[in-house]
Amino acid sequence: MKISYNWLKQFIKIDWKSDETAALLTDLGLEVEVVEKYQSVKGGLEGIVVGHVLTCVQHPNADRLKVTTVDIGTGTPIQIVCGAANVAAGQKVPVATIGTTLYTKEGESFQIKKGKIRDEESHGMICAEDELGLGSSHEGIMVLDENLKPGTPAATVFKIENDEVFEIGLTPNRADAMSHFGVARDLRAGLIQSGVSVELITPSVSNFRVDKRTLKIDVDVKDAKLAPRYCGVTISGITIKESPEWLQNRLKAIGLNPKNNIVDVTNYVLHEIGQPLHAFDASKISGKVIVKTVPTGTKFTTLDGIERSLHEEDLMICDEKGPMCIAGVFGGQNSGVTEITNNIFLESAYFNPVSIRKTAKRHTLSTDSSFRFERGIDVNLTEYALKRAALLIQEVAGGEITSDVIDIYPKKVEDFPVFLNFEKTAKLIGQELPKEIIKKILASLDIKVTSVTDAGLGMIIPSYRVDVQREIDVIEEILRVYGYNNITFSKKLNATVSNSSRTEDYKLQNIIATQLNSLGFNEMMANSLTSQDYVQLSEMLKEEHNVTMLNPLSNDLSTMRQSLLFSALEAVSYNINRRNSDLKLFEFGKSYHKLEEGFVENKHLSLTVSGNRNAESWTNPQAKSDFFLFKSYVTSILSRLGIEKTKNQPVTSDVFAEGIALTVGAETLVEFGTLKKSILKHFDIKQEVLYADFNWASVLKLVSTKIKFTDIPKYPEVRRDLALLVDDAVAFESVFKIAIQTEKSLLKDINLFDVYQGKNLPEGKKSYAVSFTIQDNSKTLTDEQIDKVMNKLQKNFENELGAVLR
Repeated sequence: MKISYNWLKQFIKIDWKSDETAALLTDLGLEVEVVEKYQSVKGGLEGIVVGHVLTCVQHPNADRLKVTTVDIGTGTPIQIVCGAANVAAGQKVPVATIGTTLYTKEGESFQIKKGKIRDEESHGMICAEDELGLGSSHEGIMVLDENLKPGTPAATVFKIENDEVFEIGLTPNRADAMSHFGVARDLRAGLIQSGVSVELITPSVSNFRVDKRTLKIDVDVKDAKLAPRYCGVTISGITIKESPEWLQNRLKAIGLNPKNNIVDVTNYVLHEIGQPLHAFDASKISGKVIVKTVPTGTKFTTLDGIERSLHEEDLMICDEKGPMCIAGVFGGQNSGVTEITNNIFLESAYFNPVSIRKTAKRHTLSTDSSFRFERGIDVNLTEYALKRAALLIQEVAGGEITSDVIDIYPKKVEDFPVFLNFEKTAKLIGQELPKEIIKKILASLDIKVTSVTDAGLGMIIPSYRVDVQREIDVIEEILRVYGYNNITFSKKLNATVSNSSRTEDYKLQNIIATQLNSLGFNEMMANSLTSQDYVQLSEMLKEEHNVTMLNPLSNDLSTMRQSLLFSALEAVSYNINRRNSDLKLFEFGKSYHKLEEGFVENKHLSLTVSGNRNAESWTNPQAKSDFFLFKSYVTSILSRLGIEKTKNQPVTSDVFAEGIALTVGAETLVEFGTLKKSILKHFDIKQEVLYADFNWASVLKLVSTKIKFTDIPKYPEVRRDLALLVDDAVAFESVFKIAIQTEKSLLKDINLFDVYQGKNLPEGKKSYAVSFTIQDNSKTLTDEQIDKVMNKLQKNFENELGAVLR
């Protein structure tokens, strides 16, 4: 946002240098990013002086040139060759002396040098108005007032304005500072705190009066929620023309191009006090002004000539024939002010910020008006701004005010109370400020103190401070005006060591993240916002459980995710499309649900694996990641957290083609498996993807911190293998459980090292090759003891599983 220093000084009389003011504004939270110089005429007419043409004769070597002698106030006349037809002796003219820099219309510079033109010396240049940037005419040289003294700087003759412009990086919450008056208001508070007593000058509207009541235009506001306040007045007999120089200079200084006197006044008031205005040609209004929404699909052509399709939530300013303007955003092509406009209807309103923001975004429009409306302007400024603009229009365009001010304000917005606790203020600031200083700062911010107690202050916050709603906001205001740099810090350094549990969530996350990194996984962090359409991919997700955004950035980011799965698949698809198809990803994140009892957040750990196990290498043959490898990743996480005794259960989620769930009691810790091809197809993924979803809250409940220590065995272990022929339906888990139940003390390990199905085996059968590790911690086992254990195992396998030895 650009702020003119000269304009700012209209509200607050200050003689500080611009860099001092910029520093104070930055300390107040209005960060000045750069200070630029502005001149109403580029170059400021530096080097241009008034000259008196003493003689003017025909050039001896050119029919269209003349040789003049000109007095420029130095005591010695100079010779200048001039090509203008209207140059004559006795004239007072602007002269560009040697070394002066002039600028073309395109902004390119050139320097005046001593030279010869057709053998005659020329020591300067007599200028036309376009060469000085004072106009567009090039028909001849400028002829000045004959009473001017030779040598007078042209900058004083033409009253060139020199200004400095602050570029302020305004934060979105500071709607109150989106104008010169708003910045001046903040600057006053800073100056008072710095010991400089200044008064804030408010432009007067006391001269506003109705001249006659000959043009009344009624207003009908259909929805007071979308337009809480709407004001209007008619002005008749105006003349559309260029704005006066002072008004053009104010707008040019902040980067605006002047249009005509009416439009320029509305822009001026917008940047002066922060209230957007709109002027309608009164002759183009049919009947009354109606503030309402229109049906979706209604066509409307805006000022830029683009036909737009309106939405049913767009607030429109209409007449009895149809829309005239998109409220608070952009005017219409057929209702605006033109060169032949004589009567206008001037609008000043307060529109609902959320409605304006949605409309502006929907139509990809960003205007000075929408910028302010969507952040929240001062509702109590509406009528004042209308009168201010009406008086300025009368000043620059003539005319009479021909109606009473229409002010539709059904529900007044009241200032709101806040209580400030002194103890909390000192605690948050880190320093106890004197109560009188706090009161002084609040008064400079127009915050009224209504009650004073030993505990704190009761206050009324002005309505224009839409960002100050809570006690903490008031404390922030006090601190920024007092000055962050003025807060003292103790030279003593205090440090404490907290005693936190080993099972703190963040510690366990770091442990598991480190483990997964060592296994080749990369951690991902996905956006919690996703598409609402993903719920259709799983019957486990319900559309009514979606937590939707009131003002989404796009349809793809309109809903908070109910599952981490789809974020992971987006990442998989993104990587595969960029030829990175061997993936191991994990994410700690939350899912969000809207349930009957309210909004619920659940924490998860997700694992996603796809492609080859390892990078391609001549030392390692390529092998695809499979379910059993993936299962080892899952069980290793639980094992690392001390969770061992889990049960396998069928998965309940319908996203898996094949999978299992690991449970402990009634708690489901994790579901994992191979994802369905129908879901992968939605993301254009053609390779197999393995996915695991840990219920992190359930995992945290069962984390074990107990560590058991045992001596290293002194006696040797023995391995025996069995090749068991079993039915296809028999799982290794059954073999494992029977073996453990058969021999708990001596059996140390059971390992399935081969599975065979096919040739030379009976139909419906498969072969398990299982190794058994047997060891006694107190002695060396004999062959008889070992055979006894193996015979018991074989017998139990035969009886319970129908297994036979191959």
